[in-house]
Amino acid sequence: MDDDEPILGQMTDAVSTAATVTADAAKTVVKKAKKAAKKVAKKVTPKKKAAKKSKKAAKKSSAKKSAKKAAKKPAKKKKKAKKSKR
Repeated sequence: MDDDEPILGQMTDAVSTAATVTADAAKTVVKKAKKAAKKVAKKVTPKKKAAKKSKKAAKKSSAKKSAKKAAKKPAKKKKKAKKSKR
């Protein structure tokens, strides 16, 4: 404590310094919390790798899939017409 300065002024300075230090600490804590939240959000959200494929590759794969589906489907049998009872 400085004897030349009144006690009230010294206390005001101490309190304002403490308030600034506390505010700075709070800001750093908030920044760290936001950064951690972003990391968690990146891990939790699903990745969109399928949407980033090139159009050419997408066309090829869709053509392959449709060819496979056509090969797997058995020929549909026609239903026999039911005889009506009179």
